[in-house]
Amino acid sequence: MILPDKIQQLFHFSLYDEIMLLFNIPIYALFIPLEILLSNFNHLKFYSVKETITNIYLNLLNAGIDFVLRVFVSLTVLSFFYQYRLPIHLNPVLYWVLLVLAEDFLFYIEHYVDHNCRLFWAVHVTHHSSPEYNLTTGFRSSVFMPMYRFFYFIPLVLLNFSPADIFFAYAITQSYGILVHTRAIKKLPRWVEYIFVTPSHHRVHHASNVAYLDKNMGMLLIIWDRMFGTFTEERADEDPVYGIVKPIVHPHHPIYMVTHEWQAIAKDFKRKIPFGTKLKYLLNPPGWSHDGSTQTAKEMQEKLVD
Repeated sequence: MILPDKIQQLFHFSLYDEIMLLFNIPIYALFIPLEILLSNFNHLKFYSVKETITNIYLNLLNAGIDFVLRVFVSLTVLSFFYQYRLPIHLNPVLYWVLLVLAEDFLFYIEHYVDHNCRLFWAVHVTHHSSPEYNLTTGFRSSVFMPMYRFFYFIPLVLLNFSPADIFFAYAITQSYGILVHTRAIKKLPRWVEYIFVTPSHHRVHHASNVAYLDKNMGMLLIIWDRMFGTFTEERADEDPVYGIVKPIVHPHHPIYMVTHEWQAIAKDFKRKIPFGTKLKYLLNPPGWSHDGSTQTAKEMQEKLVD
């Protein structure tokens, strides 16, 4: 039955949310002010008022959409599939280890799609649009991601991982992911850099340098990038330039900053080209063009090699 399962999941959701709140507030209340003070003391100025306010605004917008959809859509869909779960039973330690690993791998797939399909890049680009890189950049959410993110979790509920546990594992990895949005930490021990996503790895991911585009997609573990060829080391001779290749015209407009890529897609759809070609502007990687007027990240990177 969906109803009893859903009620139980809602209870667990509430409990897990309280745990994450108790865990996150002290961290951000300590680390963000500390990073601001240290960066200003060293005349680095990692933060600006406008960008910080923008990051908070986008996070609140995302949180509101996420809350509504999680209760009325995400949980309903996942509870439906949870009825047909396989009878797999694991001891608690193995259950949580496998859940975190599986969730992090599925996030890597989602993140890869977000960067390689313009339809989803139009959602995700908001997170990459800031020319700054600091802990509050981690709050700069892809506002509409909650509308489709839960579809990636369906394989997990079929494997008998509960929906509430899945979202809790996701919240844990996302909290870790926020902490790597910093320029204050240069490099961690070699073994950490090899296994986990570090600030160095994620600085590459947020850079608009051609060599760094669409690299280091992992959230908790960097091993997925190493396995699937999307890993790139931060180079001492090339500092990351943060933001996106084509900066937003109105970077602090409350609506434009979220919808600018959709507006660009609409312009491409107005072109006098076959409908099949128009669809390629929606489904192909960002930067693809039928006439070569713009280029994808891979096309630009191939020119670097040449």
